[in-house]
Amino acid sequence: MNPHIDDWSRKRVWLLGASSGIGAALGRLLLARGARVALSARKARQLQAVANGAPQALVLPCDAADEASLCSAWDSLLAAWGGVDVALYVAGDYLPMRAWELDVPRARQMIDVNFGGAVAFAARVVPQLLQQGEGQIGFVASVAGYRGLPKSLIYGPTKAALINFAEALYLDLHPQGIGVRVINPGFVATPLTAQNDFAMPALLTPEQAAVETLAGFAGSAFEIHYPKRFTRAMKWLSLLPYSWYFPLVRRITGG
Repeated sequence: MNPHIDDWSRKRVWLLGASSGIGAALGRLLLARGARVALSARKARQLQAVANGAPQALVLPCDAADEASLCSAWDSLLAAWGGVDVALYVAGDYLPMRAWELDVPRARQMIDVNFGGAVAFAARVVPQLLQQGEGQIGFVASVAGYRGLPKSLIYGPTKAALINFAEALYLDLHPQGIGVRVINPGFVATPLTAQNDFAMPALLTPEQAAVETLAGFAGSAFEIHYPKRFTRAMKWLSLLPYSWYFPLVRRITGG
């Protein structure tokens, strides 16, 4: 379905959302595997720490939710490298939220980062990939996008939108020779998930998530999901009729 990537040496990779969590771990792992990595996020100091002086790293601070800022980073990347081989949107925002806690400004912020930024990212990258006739674009979504979950009132729908967006991109770009990936992790220990006040089964470290992500790129699948013992259960739940799904999820989550 997608081109395999077994060797990352000299690959030009743009990581948007690289200052912490999965994005930072991916940045370090890709640099260790010889890739040229453009690191973007709002926090320049944290990006410099990820780069750690690597000569093949390019630090390009930007705000994923600010299209002008994102475009400026992309223009700088084009000036430096002429394009990318792989572009990964890893930026994300999360706030646990229930129906009686609905906060419109925070909801809009999650929508802007988790989905709006991904659309702006694709609008910059896709024309260049089509022009060069090869390359891949990927998005870190979440198993929370499979179906509605307690405390995921806004986060889940933004990830569902991102999964759907990636599916539509794949249908358009695969015939053109461009790879599209969606990465759906389960629980990963990051500053965002540290807000959770419930047990997180099969919790991974960001470093484990980064290894799983690159292992997925060594295959051809559209969806990269992990850890399998958790994500397969979530897939099974997503197939249940609502009359079964709602009571079961309430029982499992206490929600």
